[in-house]
Order: sequence, then C-alpha cells, then structure tokens
Amino acid sequence: MTQPIKERDYFTDPGVLRDPYQYFEEMRPRGPVCQLETHDCLLVTGFEECVEVLRNPADFSSLNSLASSAFPLPFTPEGSDISAQLEAHRDKYVGGDMVVTYDDGHHTNVRALISLMFTPSRLKANAAFMREYAGELASKAIADGKVELVHTIATPYVTMVIADLMGVPPEDRTLFEAKIAEGQTVGSINDPDSPTDMSVVYFIAEFMGRYLQERAANPGEDLLSELATASYPDGSKPDLIELISLSTFMFAAGQDTSAKLLANAMRYVVDEPDLQQQLREDRSLIPWMLEEVLRLEGSSKATHRVARRDTKIGDIAVPAGKQVIVALAAAGRDPKRWGDDANEFKLKRPGIKQHVSFGRGSHTCAGAPLARAEVATMFNAFLDQTDNIEISAAHHGARGARNYEFEPSFIIRGMDNLHLDLQAKTK
Repeated sequence: MTQPIKERDYFTDPGVLRDPYQYFEEMRPRGPVCQLETHDCLLVTGFEECVEVLRNPADFSSLNSLASSAFPLPFTPEGSDISAQLEAHRDKYVGGDMVVTYDDGHHTNVRALISLMFTPSRLKANAAFMREYAGELASKAIADGKVELVHTIATPYVTMVIADLMGVPPEDRTLFEAKIAEGQTVGSINDPDSPTDMSVVYFIAEFMGRYLQERAANPGEDLLSELATASYPDGSKPDLIELISLSTFMFAAGQDTSAKLLANAMRYVVDEPDLQQQLREDRSLIPWMLEEVLRLEGSSKATHRVARRDTKIGDIAVPAGKQVIVALAAAGRDPKRWGDDANEFKLKRPGIKQHVSFGRGSHTCAGAPLARAEVATMFNAFLDQTDNIEISAAHHGARGARNYEFEPSFIIRGMDNLHLDLQAKTK
C-alpha cells in the first residue's frame, strides 16, 4: 500500500527515486514553498520561487549544496544572521572546500578562474577530439548491433572529453575512468548516514596536485597550465590547495550529469513519436531537443540552500538557519510557468532556455556549454552511422511499458543502464 504523501521521505523513499515527478506533483497543492514533515526543511517546487532562491546568494548560502538538507545544521543558529556561524562551521560540511559550496567574494574569485575553462575558443579547440572519439565509440557499438549506453558509451566519453580539455596525461585517463566507475553515486539513498562519498574526489585530487605543480614549473597550452599560472581579478594568486580543489571538482562534477543527460535524451529520441526521424532530417533540431529534455528530465533533481539570515521566499517567511530543497525537477514541470502541457515533450517550446536544469544566478553550472556540446556531438555520431535506434525491449520492455533502473540518488536523475539495438546505416 502506498504511504500518504506526507509520510514519504524524499531522501530515502525508493518510490520517490523511481518517479520524483509524481512526488512533486502530489506536493504542489501544499504550495510552491512548503515545510516537510519528514525533515526540518522547506521544499520549493514552484519555478518562480526556485529562481528567486537561486538568484539570492545574499540570503541563501550554498554551503549545504552537497551535504543536502537531510542533515541538521552542525550548530544551533543564533540571531537573525548566521553567516558568520556558517563560515565558522564550513569544515563540518561535505564539500565545504569546493567551489559549489562557496559564498560571497570567495565564490566570485574562484568563478573568475572557472571562466578560463569553458570559453568558446577552448571548446572549439576541443571539438575535434569530441567528434573523433564520439565517432569511434558509436562505430564500435553499431558494428555490434547493440550497446549498453550509460557505462559503455556515455561515461567513458565524458571522462575522456574533460581529460583532453584539461590536459590530463593519456596514461592516467583510463585509471580515472575506472575509479569513477567504482565510486558511489552522489546523494545515495543506499547510505543515508553518508550519502556523498568523497573518496573518488580525494583520489583524483592527488593527481591534480602533481599536474598543477608540473605545469607551474613548465606551462603548456592546456587548461591545467592556465589554471596553474592564473590570478584572481585583484591580481593575487590562488594557493595550490584552492587550485587542486577547483581542478578536481571541475574534472569530476560534470561527468555524471553529462553522461546521464545523454541517456535521458536517448529515451525521448527513441520513444517520442517521429522525433528520431525529425532529428535525422534536420540536425539543427538537436539543440531544441536537448533543452526540452533538460527541462523534463534534467540530470539534477535538486540542489540545496540554507538561509543565512531572516528572509522570505515569495510571501513565506524563512528564518535564518532554515534549509531549503530547491527542486529543479519540479520547477521544470511547473504548470504555472510551462502551461497545462508541462509534463509533455514539445519540440521548440517557447522560452525553453529559461529552464533551471543548470541552475540560475551566480552558481549556474559553468560546464553547461560543454555538456550541451558533448551530448549533441554524440547524437550526431549515432545518427550519422545508423538508420534506426531502438531501446532494447528484451532489457526494458516494450514501447509504452518500459522498465528502467535509476541511480539511487536524491540529487542525480539518471538511469543505471540503457540498452539499445542499433541498425547500421545502409550504404
């Protein structure tokens, strides 16, 4: 028997894991901002309200964005402004030494370094590698006539792309790929006491430290060299620990989400009526398809914030210390923003790039241009070499009655596997 919605735990309920959209729709009648009964935090499902929180770093800290709102604060909030308390306890938070959790000037300075990483010219220089490697992976899969997309294609592809962009030595790339594959998913519901395991991050950090010291002594043309010799906007130099943290995060952070986006998008391309044929005939529709998939099934279900001071979301009072789940997946399907067909796929939906799947405001995902380029490149490779792509009915059931296994995460939305049947292009 299904439990009443008020008793379901967003962070641990397997039913919410399988279908978070149903959970969010059932919560909407309680308002776009509501207090959870299972945890002392607010759930924000409204599009406008999510944007409001994301664009207000003055009142909402990102310190708990990796730790999540599932855990109580490691201190007792005192007064109407707890900004100093949050900073004093930063070392108590998972990922508290990473840019995704930074606030204020520290965040501004480090984001300035990130702007070096994903410039149009750098992505253009990386495009040839993306096309060649995507073509190789697609070609091998199509020769086999079938493939498991997530682990055989998507994960190695995004790992190698960011490795090439940053200048990770070729001999270490396969090592990183294997280590990432072994790691626990971010926000795992299978380990409620420690849902975000940092062991893979620490493993990669050791290598990044060595690379950065080598590049500082002998700079090259790669991104790690640029970071090793970079300065903050005021001319001061970041220390080595900060550069290690930044390069490790940028290497690791976007891989899982980009890989999941590729698989999520493939589901729609195959099963949405006529969509595959439309994309084959007009490749300019691929970016439109990706944006609509990001809205409907983005790789990040939620991010988290904590109120730094007494504030409001809309007309709801939020006291200092209150934690907030910013439900990106719910915002993407809010009928107040997207209309009565918010749960339906619609190519060339008006205003589609306003979705919040990559966040909004100062913490907008800096790797979004790379993710879009990676996925579009891989789809072009598959469409170039096939006449038809199908989801394996033997593994996932017939069209209209698919069965999928999802990553056990309250942060990531993505399939654990996706099996495809591939028909090679006739000459």
